[in-house]
Amino acid sequence: MKRPFEASRDVLTRAAAIRLAIFDVDGVLTNGTLFFDIQGSEYKAFHTQDGLGIKLLHESGVKVAVISGRKSEIVQRRMESLGVKHCFQGFDDKLEAFGRLKTELGLSDAQIAHVGDDLPDVPLFRRAGLAVAVADAHPFAAEHAHWLTSRTGGAGAAREVCDLIMHAQGTLDAAMARFL
Repeated sequence: MKRPFEASRDVLTRAAAIRLAIFDVDGVLTNGTLFFDIQGSEYKAFHTQDGLGIKLLHESGVKVAVISGRKSEIVQRRMESLGVKHCFQGFDDKLEAFGRLKTELGLSDAQIAHVGDDLPDVPLFRRAGLAVAVADAHPFAAEHAHWLTSRTGGAGAAREVCDLIMHAQGTLDAAMARFL
């Protein structure tokens, strides 16, 4: 099967060790645009390929979490629909949530991936065993990542990360075979 991504041996080695993938929300699982109506209701758009990738990654044995600086009922609902149990919202200091997850799940930094797009993600990039920036990430954030997706936030970037991790762990072909 042709792979839609390229990764160095170092990135594949890092991805093979991952037991928890953490995703930022705005700019990663969405395109970063915030929509509000006149009553103040918030709207977000999520890419279906990202959602399926998250489900497949979870089914492969890798836990999934989100850490976001903002709070949103829409995000909570979307994560529940995907089976994501670890949803940390309203964390200006993302390292606090990272530390809680690491302790709760009994993981080392090397077993955790973080996917982000902007400055608040950099501290997690510096700790995570696999740091991934989406294609349209802020240049400073991208500079601190181990790998850069080819797709942008909210447009399949999260799916690329899920596929990368499953490929490195030898579970991608089995996940895809069930759709043949």
